Amino acid sequence: MPEPARNRRLAIVAVTWVVAAVAFWWLFRGQHFFDLKIYISAEKWWLDGHELYDFAQPDALQGRLYFTYPPFAALIMAPLGLLPQGLGIGLLTAGTIAAVVVTTWWVTGGLAHRLSIPHWYAFGLATPLVFLIEPIRTTLSFGQINMYLVALILLDLLVLLPRGSRFTGVGIGLAAAIKLTPALFIIYLLVTRRIKEAFVAAGTAIGVTLLAALIAPTATRDFWFGALWDTSRVGRTDYTANQSLNGLLSRLAAPDRPDQALWAGLAVAVAVYGLWRASIAARGGDEITGLALTGLTAGLISPITWVHHMYWFVPAIVALVGAAYAARGNRRGWLLLAAVAAYAICVIGVDTFVDWGVEQRPTPGVREFLLRNAFVLLSLALVLLLPVPTRRPAPEPLENGPIVRSGTQG
Repeated sequence: MPEPARNRRLAIVAVTWVVAAVAFWWLFRGQHFFDLKIYISAEKWWLDGHELYDFAQPDALQGRLYFTYPPFAALIMAPLGLLPQGLGIGLLTAGTIAAVVVTTWWVTGGLAHRLSIPHWYAFGLATPLVFLIEPIRTTLSFGQINMYLVALILLDLLVLLPRGSRFTGVGIGLAAAIKLTPALFIIYLLVTRRIKEAFVAAGTAIGVTLLAALIAPTATRDFWFGALWDTSRVGRTDYTANQSLNGLLSRLAAPDRPDQALWAGLAVAVAVYGLWRASIAARGGDEITGLALTGLTAGLISPITWVHHMYWFVPAIVALVGAAYAARGNRRGWLLLAAVAAYAICVIGVDTFVDWGVEQRPTPGVREFLLRNAFVLLSLALVLLLPVPTRRPAPEPLENGPIVRSGTQG
C-alpha cells in the first residue's frame, strides 16, 4: 500500500477513535457494576457456607434480585468471592474490553477481504463503533459477562470451524453451560449439518454440568429442580430493558401477564423461521449472517433478554454492509441505509435517554410502543429481512483471520 494512502487511513481511524471516545463519554450511564456486585455478593455468601440460590438482594425496581446462573457458572465465578471487590471488577472489565476487541477482529476479517481493504483498517474503524452501542455500554456499566459467552461462540464458528478443528463446539458447549440461551447455537450446528460439532457442543455442556453436580450437588439440585423454574427470580418481564418477544407482550398487557399461549406460539414460529434462514446462510457460506440470525433469534424467544445480551446486532450490521457491497443499483443504497439505521437504533437504545419509571402499566400508544420495543422490533426485522446468500461462492484463502464467505445476496 502506498504510504500516503496508509497515512490517510491511519488518520481516519484516529479521528474515528477520538470522536467515538467523546460520544462514549456523553452516552455512558454509570450503573456502578450493579450486576457484577450481585455476583460477587452471591459468591461470598456461598463461600461462607450458605445455599447459593437462597441469596437475595433487595431492589427498588424488581423487589429482590438473585443469582440466576447455573452451578457451573457459579463455580467458574467463585474467584470473584475470594478477591477484593475492586480487583474483581477491574479484571472482569478488562476481560470484557478484550473480548470486544478480539471478537471485532474476527467479525471484520471477511468484510475487509470482500471490500479489498486492509483488515487492520476495517478493525480500527469498527472497534470504537462497537463500543458505542447500548448493549456494550450496558455490559460495561453493569459488569455483565455477556462478551465472554460471545467470544466462546465466535471462537467456535469463526476460528475453529473454518480450520476444521476437532475442538469446534467446545466453546458453544461451555457458553450453554454458563447461560442456557446459547444452547440455541447447538441447534444451529445441527440444522447446518455440523453433526460432529453439535455433539461436541452438547457433550461439553452436559459434561461440565455433571462435573458441577459432583462438586456442588446441593446447588445443582436447587437450580435444576427449583430456581430454574421460578421466573420471579429473574426480574419483571415488563421492564423496558427486557427486549424479548415476551417483554414486548408483557408491556402491552401490564400489569397482567401476557397470554402465554400467544407468546409460546410466536416464540416457536420465530425460532423455526430464524433457524431456517440461518441454515440457508450457513449453507451459502455466510457464517456471519448465520450466527447473527441465530443470536437474534435466541434473544427474541428467551423469556427475558436484557439489553446487554443483544450483542448480535454487531454481526448483523456487518452482514448488511457486506450485502450492500455485493448488491447493485438502488438495492445497494437501501441496504447501506438499513445498516446505518440499525446502527443508529443500537446507539440510541431503549434505556439511555428515557427513564420509564417503575410503574406496571400497559403501553399507551404507538410512540411509546416503538421506543420501548426498539430492539425487539429491530431484531424481528433483521430475522425476517437480513439478506442471505443464494449460492455458495468459490472457496477463498483464509488470511488475516476468519473469512466471511458470502454469495450473491437475495
